[in-house]
Amino acid sequence: MSQLPIEQLEPSGFSDFLLYLNDHLSDNGRGDTAYFQPLPRDESRFPNDKAEAFQTGMRTPLGMPGWRRVWVARDAHGRIAGHIDLRAHPERHAAHRCLLGMGVDRDFRKHGLGQRLIAHAGHWARDAAGLAWIDLQVLSVNTPAISLYQRSGYVRTGEIPDMFLIDGQHFAYTSMSKRLDNQQ
Repeated sequence: MSQLPIEQLEPSGFSDFLLYLNDHLSDNGRGDTAYFQPLPRDESRFPNDKAEAFQTGMRTPLGMPGWRRVWVARDAHGRIAGHIDLRAHPERHAAHRCLLGMGVDRDFRKHGLGQRLIAHAGHWARDAAGLAWIDLQVLSVNTPAISLYQRSGYVRTGEIPDMFLIDGQHFAYTSMSKRLDNQQ
């Protein structure tokens, strides 16, 4: 299962990706799954305005403000098993860095796919985009994701306590980064 092919998602495939993403988000904070997005359980779907910005970023040339690139892993039937995306930092003078987002479908977790997606995006960021750093934010309760990022070479750079109040619960937000010239 960990050898599923990883391919760049083209804007024309976004509607299929959005179906996967909304299904993935339906797990947010439900059952044994930790909250992994700062969204209430009943609002855990991808908003239309963010979907439009996501697609616009996919069409924006690399190096321009707002760029975004997305990769997906698909099973033998074409079903999306996981994704990873990199996007420009919104801050000026941070073009040597990018932000990471990712997810793995419930049926494909704990098989090494997340680590492969992270490695794939890291190699692209360093070799194709010439970036020096990848940064991310993760809800601090999402210990499986934090462990995955640490195994992939990311280090904690900070935490904001009580950043979010969701479904009556308080959540801290952890920031992590990886310097790409140390990547193997």
